[in-house]
Amino acid sequence: MKPIEKKARVFGLITILTSLCVATNYLMIGLVNVKLMDLIVFVSGFRFGSLVGGLVGVLTWLVYGTINPYGFSLPILAATSLGEGVYGVVGGLIRGWRIPEMGRLWFMNASFAFIGFILTFIYDLFTNIVCGLVVGLPLGVVLMAGIPFALIHELSNTLFFFVGASPLLTALRRLPLEGLDGSRPLED
Repeated sequence: MKPIEKKARVFGLITILTSLCVATNYLMIGLVNVKLMDLIVFVSGFRFGSLVGGLVGVLTWLVYGTINPYGFSLPILAATSLGEGVYGVVGGLIRGWRIPEMGRLWFMNASFAFIGFILTFIYDLFTNIVCGLVVGLPLGVVLMAGIPFALIHELSNTLFFFVGASPLLTALRRLPLEGLDGSRPLED
């Protein structure tokens, strides 16, 4: 396959994964801070590398954050785009790790859940700080007011990463594409 064809396939993959993120965000719009997007972005990085995962995350928020029924703010859009990209980058960075299975799928799923919780905690802290700075409220007030929303986000992502990472990775295994950085998909 020619290099241009490989890149076209990868860009097609990025487009499909980004579209999946945006579509599931709109499907779940009534559930505040409960989205499948973070899982999809993380798994795209884990399966296809940090560059692909980071691009899926950033592009998702550039689309969803621009045509968002909750409004638009450029600094907040930049923060959410950057923060979402981190899910994909971290997924790519840990893709070489061999998560100890200890003979049980639940342990691997628990590892994904823990990673999802930590990433979501960092994302919520970062985006809440940026929101507070943009709005001009004291950071303590913003962080305290954001606790219920952060808890919903962190707990739902922990559950989604626990039950969804393994099946989604298995489904993506069927796509024999390499990442933009030339990394090959993981072979199990």
